[in-house]
Amino acid sequence: MPPIYYSFFVPTLFVWLWSTGFIGAKYGLPYAEPFTLLLMRMLLTLLPLAVLALVMKSRWPGWRGAGHLVVTGLLVQGAYLGGVFYAIDQGMPSGVVSLIVGLQPLVTALAAVLILGEAVAGRQWLGLVMGLAGVALVLLEKLGDGVDGASVPPRTLVWAGLALIGISLGTVYQKRFGTGVDLISGTMIQYLAAAAFFALGAFTLETREIQWSLQFGLAMGWLVFGLSVSAILILMWLIRRGAASQVASLFYLVPPVTALEAFFLFDERLGPVAIAGGLVAVAGVALVVTGGPRPSKC
Repeated sequence: MPPIYYSFFVPTLFVWLWSTGFIGAKYGLPYAEPFTLLLMRMLLTLLPLAVLALVMKSRWPGWRGAGHLVVTGLLVQGAYLGGVFYAIDQGMPSGVVSLIVGLQPLVTALAAVLILGEAVAGRQWLGLVMGLAGVALVLLEKLGDGVDGASVPPRTLVWAGLALIGISLGTVYQKRFGTGVDLISGTMIQYLAAAAFFALGAFTLETREIQWSLQFGLAMGWLVFGLSVSAILILMWLIRRGAASQVASLFYLVPPVTALEAFFLFDERLGPVAIAGGLVAVAGVALVVTGGPRPSKC
């Protein structure tokens, strides 16, 4: 595989797909409660993955490997998605959720140093800080629309914090214990674990009622095929090939891309501060990605 394909196209595709998750949540949550929506999403996602597993003759891991995948699924799928969707559903603006989850590269880099022993160069730390500053600038306008710390319900901070911890630790855990597992079968096991997690939440915290509509169906279709199938498989592939801190740096680009999508879909305009923040975030990601070890060739 040509190096340019790995270094540009695949990360770019991932950032775009991942950014649409906030859009899909905005379209789908008015018609179903968070855990109910996510449970349906996981179950529907297992169907195309099962077909792919049969066609590609996927290899299944042993019990020990499956156990590691269950942990990864609970972190990357259960904790992250559950936290983000519940925070938005209970009143936290999506921009604030993005800002909190945008701290993930810093948390992941720290966890990678402590758990994996990865070396993070000085320019990479500078890039991580620049990325965080860029995300803050991009979201400054949304935070300035009357949304301050006092207006955010305290319980939503718990859900957003759960999402941040889940995706950060899940990225490091996947890098440490899941790099040798078949992508399709491994992802299926993760989704089964997440489905059990969401089922527990749906049956204990929610009514499980769904208002069926065309908008809900389209949102669910995109969340399943665009996010749960395409984006997650790309994420697992990127984690397998790159340092955990480098992969995490891609998440810095999600808020600027989401803001651009909101401009076209909802006529939310970008001011000079947001544009400057996007450029700072891109520069920060470039420092992190180019400052670490080179990925292995295909």
